[in-house]
Amino acid sequence: MRTVGVEEELLLVGSGTGHAVSVAQQVLRRADVIGDATPDGPGPTGAPGAAGSSLDGELQRQQVETGTAPHHHLRDLQEELVSWRAHAESAARREGARAVALGTSPFPVETLAAPAERYRRIVDHFGRLGSEQLVCGCHVHVAVESPEEAVAVLDRVRVWLPTLLAVSANSPYWQGEDSGYASYRAQVMGRWPAAGPPDLFGSHRAYRERVEAMLASGVVLDEGMVYLDARPSRTYPTLEFRAADVCQDPRDAVVVAALCRALVQTAAEEWEAGKAAPPVPTQMLRLATWQASRFGMSGDLLDPGTSRPLPAAEVVGALVDHVRPALREADDDLALVEEGVARLREVGTGADRQRRELERTGSLSDVVAAAVRTTHGLDGEGHDFTVAGIGVAHGSGG
Repeated sequence: MRTVGVEEELLLVGSGTGHAVSVAQQVLRRADVIGDATPDGPGPTGAPGAAGSSLDGELQRQQVETGTAPHHHLRDLQEELVSWRAHAESAARREGARAVALGTSPFPVETLAAPAERYRRIVDHFGRLGSEQLVCGCHVHVAVESPEEAVAVLDRVRVWLPTLLAVSANSPYWQGEDSGYASYRAQVMGRWPAAGPPDLFGSHRAYRERVEAMLASGVVLDEGMVYLDARPSRTYPTLEFRAADVCQDPRDAVVVAALCRALVQTAAEEWEAGKAAPPVPTQMLRLATWQASRFGMSGDLLDPGTSRPLPAAEVVGALVDHVRPALREADDDLALVEEGVARLREVGTGADRQRRELERTGSLSDVVAAAVRTTHGLDGEGHDFTVAGIGVAHGSGG
């Protein structure tokens, strides 16, 4: 069974206001203290019993990033993911803030870049594009056996990346207004020169030649700025899926991770069997990504095979059918995904949750407060709905 790990970017907001606040450095220092003081709790360089997990800063001081260790079992992944969310929340509260899984800030925000030299260079080089970049994504790492397998898998999963975006959509608001998109984060990311759907590469050598050509152009500053919706990791022996918004509900994040792992396993088996990658032009994938960004699960998506519109539920169902054998092979992954898809059809994505809350209360502050509760596994009354014994204390969502 392939291992899978998740990186999540979380927004830091003022407690009681919901406005993004520039306290990442203070939160990280608090997290360090909490980690040192709690032997069984996660710290800034490791979660309980797991090497390779982390809590770190990001481009802007209004966000932090958590990262789990690689896991074979999704229950273990969810336990660590929820634990990191709770740890970031605990540190944020000590700074009068909250850690919330929102793809964008619902309120207008003036960003402040983190002090790292690389981030300063990005903002200097890209101007307003860099200074406006405050979005939170979910990155899933799935183990691969070789660089050649990574690119072969990439060629075969690329057609499903818009569907992963649709099920994770959680960023309808931008600068205090409804953007009209379920995932406006995808639109913001799409402005970067090396972002978007990957081309069909055919070999690891071809992929490396493309990356080296991008670096030689001087437009992107380093390989980390090859912001493709999926890419072979430059750090780990994994394929990194980058299309998804950070999921408001932690259970949805685990569903995305399960689908990513099943996609990798299915694609690797197709490659080994000599089955060709779908020859869908990148431009058509850009259209599919726009459609998923615009409507999420509430409208049509483009069918990965025909590029024709179909109801979102049908396309998501086709994805589950495509990877069903791989889901069956991996513990209880099939039951988890089917339950998660049914939940998405019933309650909607994070974007749907946000819009319903604004319609109900008329307050963006209430939208953020409700998202804080969902982020930490709490329902509207403060009851834990995550895996038994994993959620934060009842009533801690604000």
